[in-house]
Amino acid sequence: MSLRMRSGPSGRAILSTWTTTVRKPEIIITPKYQQERFTVMKNINYVRHKSWINHHGLEAPPNLTRFLQEKGPGGSSRFTMLTAVFLAALILITVHSQETEETITYTQCTDGYEWDPVRQRCKDIDECEIVPDACKGGMKCVNHYGGYLCLPRTAQIIVNEREEAAAESTSGRNNVIRRTPADPHRAPPNPTHQIQCAAGYEQSDHNVCQDIDECATGTHNCRADQVCVNLRGSFSCQCPPGYQKRGDQCVDIDECTLPPYCHHRCVNTPGSYYCQCNAGFQLASNNHTCVDINECDANNPCAQQCYNILGSFICQCNPGFELSSDRINCDDTDECRTSSYICQYQCVNEPGKFSCVCPEGYQVVGGRTCQDINECETTNECREDEICWNYHGGFRCYPRNPCQEPYVLTSENRCVCPVSNAICRELPYSVVYKYMSIRSDRTVPSDIFQIQATTIYPNTINTFRIKSGNENGEFYLRQTSAVSAMLVLVKSLSGPREHIVDLEMLTVNSLNYRTSSVLRLTIIVGPYAF
Repeated sequence: MSLRMRSGPSGRAILSTWTTTVRKPEIIITPKYQQERFTVMKNINYVRHKSWINHHGLEAPPNLTRFLQEKGPGGSSRFTMLTAVFLAALILITVHSQETEETITYTQCTDGYEWDPVRQRCKDIDECEIVPDACKGGMKCVNHYGGYLCLPRTAQIIVNEREEAAAESTSGRNNVIRRTPADPHRAPPNPTHQIQCAAGYEQSDHNVCQDIDECATGTHNCRADQVCVNLRGSFSCQCPPGYQKRGDQCVDIDECTLPPYCHHRCVNTPGSYYCQCNAGFQLASNNHTCVDINECDANNPCAQQCYNILGSFICQCNPGFELSSDRINCDDTDECRTSSYICQYQCVNEPGKFSCVCPEGYQVVGGRTCQDINECETTNECREDEICWNYHGGFRCYPRNPCQEPYVLTSENRCVCPVSNAICRELPYSVVYKYMSIRSDRTVPSDIFQIQATTIYPNTINTFRIKSGNENGEFYLRQTSAVSAMLVLVKSLSGPREHIVDLEMLTVNSLNYRTSSVLRLTIIVGPYAF
């Protein structure tokens, strides 16, 4: 340490130049009533101090007094050096008490802040404006004190105007002490003193610095399409939801180009967007997801049966109907046109169904088949002297005594010509009446009736033939044994009609005696093939 002195007009020594070189980072002199820190800043050759000597008197610290009073070898040299230091300190303090020098502070700001030389304070860095693509994945960048947040686009931003001011902090990196400006709301030690507030603050009635709400007072410079957000000591111009800053303008965010917000379709609008669903779907309560519409429950569009499927529905018809070309209504199916064999006789189409009917004399069996009604067993109009003969599709009444002169009835349906009557010698001995019914258009050839001798005599020969009723060759008589023959239908007969065929059996014995018997067969052909 070196001091250079010069003489003043009064002969008093005055400190002209004081140069201090300190190797340690700081020197602390501790009086018993106050601790004062002297900080030697890097590359700075002066000492910052706070006065610990009041304006009314000067009292040396006790430690320093003890050093001044020490005696002994070399004490004179030590006393001279300490005296010089003490005098230099007194001169500086005296000069300082006569000047109102402003306190100078050199500050490094914490991460997220930068020094504002105009306002003499650390101000927040807006990373959302200077960091390219600060938020990934379509998130919205929101600046805040000392950093920024990445929030969803739909997040609401609420600014708490009572956030505490940034406190003094120390960063662990490089062992550098960093200081931030003191809270502008804090009043000075003496409330009667006039205070000067930092930019963005104003003095209140309570003599404290309070924040100016530039957004409320209209002193901000935000554009009409921007939202003013008040901050402590400042304000921020932000874009409304759905917009992002591009330079000093707010431009619409096309949410539809970002990762899918919508389940099906996205429609961008200025500052927003909305979702649409495909046909058969509707938006869920979250306005993003599409859920299936159950058309069958809401408003059944089908004429008959409705089945819901994902995103749509299908219509089906009841039996007897078929889906029309519009795929909704049902048309009656004409089953009678699908097949000519659906009913045995006649098909009658009805809405959604069909029915089979049979002609007179028949009844429906099994829904489709026609069965002959035996009127002779139920109801008929035959008289007492008549017999009822049922045939396919009707009945007929025949006399109980079919015999004609000179024949006489000997048994049921059997007439005999008496041998005592001379006329009978040229006539068949007996005539037997038989009745049968066949369906119209019966398949040919077909065996339809068998004739057989009732009495067999020894040494006789029987011969069978069609005596009458076969003028058109519809029948053929085939002898099957010595006493029987089979009547064969060789041509189809269509009804309704009645056909009488006389079948004769000739008998010749060994004495050449001839006799004949006739079987008069009445064939009733029904009107239908069933």
